[in-house]
Amino acid sequence: MTSRREFFKYAGIAGGAVAATAVSRVAMAALPEPVIQSSPQTMAPLVPNNGQPYNPVVTLNGWTLPWRMNQGVKEFHLVAEPVVREMAPGFKAHLWGYNGQSPGPTIEVVEGDRVRIFVTNKLPEHTSIHWHGQRLPSGMDGVAGLTQPAIQPGKTFVYEFVARRPGTFMYHPHADEMTQMAMGMMGFWVTHPKSKHPMIDEVQRDFCFLLNAFDIDPGSYTPKTMTMLDFNLWAWNSRIFPGIDTLNVRLNDKVRIRVGNLTMTNHPIHVHGHEFTVTGTDGGPTPKTTRWPEVTTDIAVGQMRQIEFVADEEGDWAFHCHKSHHTMNAMGHAMPNLIGVDHRGVAKKINKLIPDYMVMGERGMADMTEMEMPIPDNTAPMMTGEGPFGSVEMGGMFSVLKVRKDQKPGNYKDPGWFKHPKGTVAHEYTGPLAEPARFKSEGGQSMPRVQKSSPVTEVQIRKPTSHNGH
Repeated sequence: MTSRREFFKYAGIAGGAVAATAVSRVAMAALPEPVIQSSPQTMAPLVPNNGQPYNPVVTLNGWTLPWRMNQGVKEFHLVAEPVVREMAPGFKAHLWGYNGQSPGPTIEVVEGDRVRIFVTNKLPEHTSIHWHGQRLPSGMDGVAGLTQPAIQPGKTFVYEFVARRPGTFMYHPHADEMTQMAMGMMGFWVTHPKSKHPMIDEVQRDFCFLLNAFDIDPGSYTPKTMTMLDFNLWAWNSRIFPGIDTLNVRLNDKVRIRVGNLTMTNHPIHVHGHEFTVTGTDGGPTPKTTRWPEVTTDIAVGQMRQIEFVADEEGDWAFHCHKSHHTMNAMGHAMPNLIGVDHRGVAKKINKLIPDYMVMGERGMADMTEMEMPIPDNTAPMMTGEGPFGSVEMGGMFSVLKVRKDQKPGNYKDPGWFKHPKGTVAHEYTGPLAEPARFKSEGGQSMPRVQKSSPVTEVQIRKPTSHNGH
């Protein structure tokens, strides 16, 4: 195994100077073998077999990158390359990522570890890696042109620094950033505390995932990289519902969920059935005196939020972004609101010309799931997901927190649907109903208007019916 002094000599780093630098051909022979992962499933936590012990995280629909110890230094090898990512069953995207996936693998280290990361570029253009939120030497910060030369195609660079503080961080390119991040290049980094920390509690389940977004036309495979805001696929770790795995925990487990946002907008992340506290940001753990109970926390662009709660309510609990269009899959946005419009006459006429014509939107968007209209190949349905009581009518940033008393410690297997105790499920009521209270007054006004108001127009809403007349 190459010594650290010899390695720096081979790599061209005089005296071990702190700057991301190209690796020579001689030093390439000393590289750790890159580990490639193509499965979109959530992998088991990677329990450390050397170095300081810690409780590993579970990356939702992802994995943790293995390392090797080289004379006390943890060595990792990231490969930036084009990848094919299954975003949901039946829908794949041609993205850029690391080690066979987008996002790349989670990197886990311990506070105080010296870390050496080799980055090989197999992209068609140059790249770099910025270690978002880390305290490190400026020359290792990964900003191409400012703190280092860009990593050209076919080249390997090395970054080396000490993980100075515990916390949750991210990594992503800082070279042609808009294109490369729009193509899916990002990853998670977790630095565990080296000893018991007054602001970091022990937990039984520790999950992490990244929020990312894409603009992929139905039927196509490659994201449009020039999109600024109008994305049509909102993803967790480059997966969209129903392709996002459930978070499976044991009743009364202390649960931590780390969420990083590398999209172009904010996301209010909401957990059903439980209150949580925000216990950490990408700046580190939050003082306990600053925490308060929440059920939704907003995560701005470039931020990480770490939430914790005790899973003390059994059941299947929705877990999602609270922006409703972020829980839908690919759709057009320039659509009129047709709720209440009676299409029956025109629908019959159009059916004479187009036999398969179907009316959409006059009763709401749930028709999209009921009609099972044909969609292009390699396209995810806009609203989908079959639950125990019917269609869930969701997409995008949606999953389920499953809390079970018989879930074994350390077991992340999906336990199936929750068996509700008798009398605890909402059901149809068929008895007599009293007249419900209704709002009857429009209220007053501070002073009369100058202009007289127009006569009141009453909107006639067409009541829901079957599709028999369409």
